[in-house]
Amino acid sequence: MAAVSNDGAPLGSTVISLVNKLQDIFSRVGSQSTIDLPQVAVVGCQSSGKSSVLEALVGRDFLPRGNDICTRRPLVLQLVHIPPSKPESAEFLHLPGRTFHDFSQIRAEIQAETDREAGGNKGVSDKQIRLKIFSPNVLDITLVDLPGITKVPVGDQPSDIESRIRTMIMSYIKVPTCLILAVTPANSDLANSDALQMAGNADPDGHRTIGVITKLDIMDRGTDARNLLLGKVIPLRLGYVGVVNRSQEDILTNRSIKDALVAEEKFFRSHPIYSGLADSCGVPQLAKKLNKILAQHIKAVLPGLKARISASLVNLAKEHASYGEITESKAGQGALILNILSKYSDAFTSIVEGKNEAMSTSELSGGARINYIFQSIFVRSLEEVDPCEDLTDDDIRTAIQNATGPRAALFVPDVPFEVLVRRQISRLLDPSLQCARFIYDELMKISHRCMVTELQRFPFLRKRMDEVIGNFLREGLEPSETMITHIIEMEMDYINTSHPNFIGGSKALEAAVQQTKSSTVSKDAVESDKGSASERSGKSRSILARHANGGMADHGVRASSDIDKVLHSGTTSGSSWGISSIFGGGDNRVSVKENTNSKHHNDPVQSVLPSSTIHLREPPTVLRPSERSSETLAVEIAVTKLLLRSYYEIVRKNVEDLIPKAIMHFLVFPHHLFFGFFLIKYLTGKFIASDTMLSNPNGMLCGIQKSYVPMCQICSAI
Repeated sequence: MAAVSNDGAPLGSTVISLVNKLQDIFSRVGSQSTIDLPQVAVVGCQSSGKSSVLEALVGRDFLPRGNDICTRRPLVLQLVHIPPSKPESAEFLHLPGRTFHDFSQIRAEIQAETDREAGGNKGVSDKQIRLKIFSPNVLDITLVDLPGITKVPVGDQPSDIESRIRTMIMSYIKVPTCLILAVTPANSDLANSDALQMAGNADPDGHRTIGVITKLDIMDRGTDARNLLLGKVIPLRLGYVGVVNRSQEDILTNRSIKDALVAEEKFFRSHPIYSGLADSCGVPQLAKKLNKILAQHIKAVLPGLKARISASLVNLAKEHASYGEITESKAGQGALILNILSKYSDAFTSIVEGKNEAMSTSELSGGARINYIFQSIFVRSLEEVDPCEDLTDDDIRTAIQNATGPRAALFVPDVPFEVLVRRQISRLLDPSLQCARFIYDELMKISHRCMVTELQRFPFLRKRMDEVIGNFLREGLEPSETMITHIIEMEMDYINTSHPNFIGGSKALEAAVQQTKSSTVSKDAVESDKGSASERSGKSRSILARHANGGMADHGVRASSDIDKVLHSGTTSGSSWGISSIFGGGDNRVSVKENTNSKHHNDPVQSVLPSSTIHLREPPTVLRPSERSSETLAVEIAVTKLLLRSYYEIVRKNVEDLIPKAIMHFLVFPHHLFFGFFLIKYLTGKFIASDTMLSNPNGMLCGIQKSYVPMCQICSAI
C-alpha cells in the first residue's frame, strides 16, 4: 500500500520523518505545548468506523474493539515506513526499550494503559498514549485517534461526558498546524454530522479538513453517497474519500485486512454509482492523500516552525548559560549559597529603599507602596471617621443619666465622657492591626519579586527560602501587633484632659450654650405668632433651672444673663469641666423639704385619717431615659459631643503618627537592613552541611540540557 516517489523514497518521507524526530524530542523533554507540530487528528462519533480506518491504514488489527466506547484516551499513532527487509514492530513511549512484534500484545497494552489512567469502567481521560509503528506497508503519517463523540454516559462516565469529549477534541483540531480527518458514516445524515460540525467550527474555511465517508456498503437500497463524495452537500477544499470497512461479521471470522482491501476495491469498481469514483475511493487512496497533504502542509508551516524553534533555542541557550557550572565540592557550594543570599538580600533592600535598577515607571512598587498604605489608606481612613457617627443623642443622654446614680445630677458628670471616648478610641485598634498586615503582605510580595537568576537553578533552595522568609517576617509582625495594641491601650487607660489642644469644659460649655441659644432664638422666631411675649421670655430664662427631682423648676427661674456670669466666674476643673456651679437648684430643694416637714407638724390629724390604698406600677425590664427634651439636656449633649470630638482628634493624630513608626521599627526596618544576615543564619546551618539544595539541580538544569542539545541538532537539520 505504500506509495513511492520517482526516486524510490516514500512520499513526504523527508519532511515527515523530520517532524517525527521533533515529536520524539518534545515528548521526551515535555515541550509539546511550546511548539505545535503538524499532525492529523481523527474525529468522529462513536461507532463511526474511526478505528477500522486506522487499522486499514496500518494493515493490522491492533486497536481495542467492543460494542461501547473503545477509544477512551487520545492515541498518538506515528507510522514510520521501513524497508521490506525489516520486520514490523511497535514501541510505546511509556515503555522505553521494549519492542512489540505481536500486534495482539499491542492491543492488550493499549487496553491496559487505558484502564490504568481512565479506569476499567468506560472512563475517559485526556492523557495521551503514544505508539510508534514501523512497517513497510505504511506511509509516514502521524495520526491522533481521539475518543468518539458520545451522547449518553455509561459506566463511570460523568454526566457531562459529551461536553468533555468535545472540549478535548477541540483542543487538538483548533491548532492551525493540525489536519482534521472527519469520519462520518454514510448511513447517517451528513448535514447532522458531529465530526463535520466540529471541523467547521475549528476550520471555517475548510483548508485543513478531509472528509471520510464510511459504511457505503450498508446504505439503504435506492440511496447513495455520490453527491456527498463529490462535495455537493457540504463542500470541503481537500475533498472526501469513501471507504468500506470490515463488518462485525468479518472481524469475528478473522477476515484479514488484506482480503478486506481487495473486496473494497472490487466494490467500488463494480458498483454502478461509484465506479466512476473508484480511483479516488478506498483506504489506499486515503493513505496516499493523507501522506501527500501532510507533506505539503509540513512544507507550508516549516519556515514558521523553524523560526519558532530557533527563537526557543536562543532563549534556552541564554538560560543555560545563566545557570553556570555545577559545583560539586562542599566548599564551592557554601560560597555559591552565600553569593545567592547576598544578591537576594541586596535586591530586597534596594526594592524597599527605592534604589532598584529595574524600577517600574507604570505603577508604584516596593517602598512606595508601603508609603501609600500609610498615608493614602491608613491615615485617610482614620480622617474620614466621625467619632460621633455611631452615637445618638439617646445614647449620650442614657450615659449621662446612668452616671448620676440614684441622685439627680447637679452638673454634667465626667464618667460618661470617659466611657464614650474610650469606646471610640478602641475603634482605632482594628484598622491599625490591618495596616500592619498590609505591610506584611507587601514585604512578602517584595520577597517574591527578588527572583535571583541562580535560584531558578535550585528549586529546593527557593522553596526553603520562601518558608524561612515567611517565618522571618511573621516574627517581626508579632511584636508590631503587640506594640500597636499597647499604643491603643495606653490612649484608653489615661484620658489626658489637660492636653493643650483639648477644648476644655469652659469652652465646650460656651459653645454648647451658644448653639442652644441660636436654636432657641430660631425656634422662638417661628412660634412668635403662637405664644405670648411673657411665655417666650419665661422659657428662655429657665434654660438651666432644675428641680430637686431632676425636672424643670416651676419657680426660681434664672435669667440668661446669670449663665454668662457663671461661665466667666467658674473654674475649669478636670472632673466637672468648670460647670458644676451652674446646674441644679439647692435652695429650692431645701425649701421644699422644710415646707414638707412643717406641713406634717402643723397638721398631725391628716396622718392618721383613713385613705384609699395607692398602687404603684412596676418598672419595666428595660428602662430608657425620658424622651422629654429640654434646653438643659440639649446643652449637656452638645457639651459631651464637643468634648468627644476634641479628644478624639488628639488621639487620632497620635495614632496616625505612632502606628507607622511602630510598624517600621519592628517589621520593616530590621528586615530590609539585616535581611541577608538572618537568611544566612536560618539557612546555612541546616543546608550547607547537607547537599540537598545544591547537589541535585537536575530538576531544572538537566531538563534544559536535554532539550538544548537535541534541538541544536534538529535546528541544523532543518
